[in-house]
Amino acid sequence: MSAEAPDHGTPPRTPDGRYLVVRGRLWRLSDPALAPAAREALVAELMAARRDVGVQGRAGNPQAVREARARVDRAKRALGERGPVWWSDGAPDLNRRLVKNTPYAAWFEGLASA
Repeated sequence: MSAEAPDHGTPPRTPDGRYLVVRGRLWRLSDPALAPAAREALVAELMAARRDVGVQGRAGNPQAVREARARVDRAKRALGERGPVWWSDGAPDLNRRLVKNTPYAAWFEGLASA
């Protein structure tokens, strides 16, 4: 799998397909083994839960905000973006780390010079 070079605002993805890079930070991608229909349903739930966080926050309902955030977390875990990693080669999870402090540093620097 090759890295996607940044174009048209698309964040680059690491060559192994595990992360995308936003503002110099790695963010874990969803599990590519998920069936498209399952992924679509989980993304829809994630977006609905994120909307509810905002709506309930603006409404001043802290309990509903907590519940919506729990839904966000469940959806992200089901997508493979949080919790146990979806790859099986023993590589550590580098989610949310600065790319410059990871084994992807040289790859990322190479994108800037390309």
